[in-house]
Amino acid sequence: MTTLPPKTCSIDRLVTHPKLVAAALAGNKTQQRRDGVYGYPDEEFTLEGVTFVVTDLKRERLGDMTDEHAKAEGYPSLDLYRDIILKMHAGMTWNEDALVWVHTFAIKADA
Repeated sequence: MTTLPPKTCSIDRLVTHPKLVAAALAGNKTQQRRDGVYGYPDEEFTLEGVTFVVTDLKRERLGDMTDEHAKAEGYPSLDLYRDIILKMHAGMTWNEDALVWVHTFAIKADA
């Protein structure tokens, strides 16, 4: 059994940018990378009245990202994802060896 670290932020802060919220609601965003843990598997969060559930949480290197991962983040390519992330976080550099937490989520199926 894997022990996960304590949360560093509330799950309500996992997806906040309006364009990314819209992408998640449209089913085009199914992952969010963060430098800390925001939610655990099976934990739920709500975006504009729609309930999502975290389906997986794992640690990855930024350098292991692919275009497919960027698409799961709601971006058309890794290059665009990297460019926008660096613009959003002033002073950040893209460190291929930096570890991030990958939160995978889906719209919760009706019971």
